[in-house]
Amino acid sequence: MKISEKLEAYFEKEHPHKEGISVLRALAAKTKAEEAFKWSAPVYTLNGKNVFWIARFKSHFGIGFFNGVFLKDPKGILINVNEGKTQAMRHLKFKTLAEIDSKIVVSFMNEALENQKKMIQLVPKKKERPKLILPEQLKQVFVKHPDTKKAFYQLTPYKQREYAEYISSAKQDKTKLARLEKIIPKINAGVGLNDNYRNC
Repeated sequence: MKISEKLEAYFEKEHPHKEGISVLRALAAKTKAEEAFKWSAPVYTLNGKNVFWIARFKSHFGIGFFNGVFLKDPKGILINVNEGKTQAMRHLKFKTLAEIDSKIVVSFMNEALENQKKMIQLVPKKKERPKLILPEQLKQVFVKHPDTKKAFYQLTPYKQREYAEYISSAKQDKTKLARLEKIIPKINAGVGLNDNYRNC
């Protein structure tokens, strides 16, 4: 099925909010947004970048703005439906056709498109990596064998943590030493603890 056919099927399907989403579509057509179909819903783009979408639900319908956090919203009508999880997205919800204020809707759409044109978007916060804590046994190996230390620090941070946790998680010193003997050749070879499993 072509994208145009999917779009028409979406808007023509019988639904309590069929008329509502059709009105929103007509308002979107007044903007310079390009109509596409993604994630089973109409998505409006600019130069291939997602700007907003129209959606229908059982109890409401509305518009979602991918970078809605940057929209001017003096009346506070934009909603973050996933507080704590979603940083940039904002939604404009309607329960009835009468709630649609065409001027406000088109204003939000145009502002969102302008923001996209200016490349105004939220950069997701990077998760902080847990600090690498080396077990004493591994530190001692590094003192005696500088080449092993050098090889260890050439590994990715993720692989370094795997080795450190592998030693630390052993309860007895005997087990820790046995594990050390096992991993030193791997470290010297520049491979991770579980690389054999990853490459299977």
